[in-house]
Amino acid sequence: MKKLSLMILLALSMVLVAACGNNANNNKGEAGTEESVKKSSLDVVKATGKLRIGTEGTYAPFTYHDANGKLTGFDVEIAEEITKRLGVEPEFTETQWDGLVAGMDAKRFDVIFNEVSIRDDRKAKYDFSDPYIVSKAALVVSSDNNEIKTFADLKGKKSGQSLTSNLAAIARENGAEIVAVDGFNQAIDLLSSGRIDATINDSLSFLDLKKKKPDVKVKQVDEIAEGSQSAALFLKGNDELVKAVNEALTEMKNDGTYLKISKKYFGADVSK
Repeated sequence: MKKLSLMILLALSMVLVAACGNNANNNKGEAGTEESVKKSSLDVVKATGKLRIGTEGTYAPFTYHDANGKLTGFDVEIAEEITKRLGVEPEFTETQWDGLVAGMDAKRFDVIFNEVSIRDDRKAKYDFSDPYIVSKAALVVSSDNNEIKTFADLKGKKSGQSLTSNLAAIARENGAEIVAVDGFNQAIDLLSSGRIDATINDSLSFLDLKKKKPDVKVKQVDEIAEGSQSAALFLKGNDELVKAVNEALTEMKNDGTYLKISKKYFGADVSK
């Protein structure tokens, strides 16, 4: 009887050991499965079928609403074309600039397309795509002005500038008398009426002006060679998605699609 009881206990012990072993293997298998199905950022975008894009929608000609209320602009069309090449649909969310950055931090967006300048302080926290647009400081004068040809010629001349801008600093460095303006449009009005001699502004703003108002009597006579590059902004750790966007950008430049969009908004190639 004692022998029989001992045999039963031994058999039960073996069953328990085997069960524990199976549970351990199952847990390991589940962990391995979880690891194997972990998706890359690109896989997640393709699985959802959409690319979540943050943009302002109030910053013409880059991201704004046309006369019919449709979201459009240079950055918007670049984003739409990239999204198409990724095989998914664009999903735009519009918010103010500070909201864009906060939204990215909260992972509400996969990417921001909003004329975001590539800067070292931003690169410390975020990743960028390859640059897709370059802006430069341009010197603009009236069409009949033959005295001002370079930045050095600004000495003693009146230059319309926003007082705290980097562009105003360039004018001061070249000896100009600063006339305060609220923005580019006011500077052009003062220039056209002869109340200032020049203005230094974003070359992209000048190209946009000439595209919309080709008859305006102003001209660009000089620009600073070193430009500011802008690109799409991502949270760090989305390497696969960044790579896919870069590949789409390269394709767009190679097949002429980029140039077509660039000329539509600026009448020129703004990639360099």
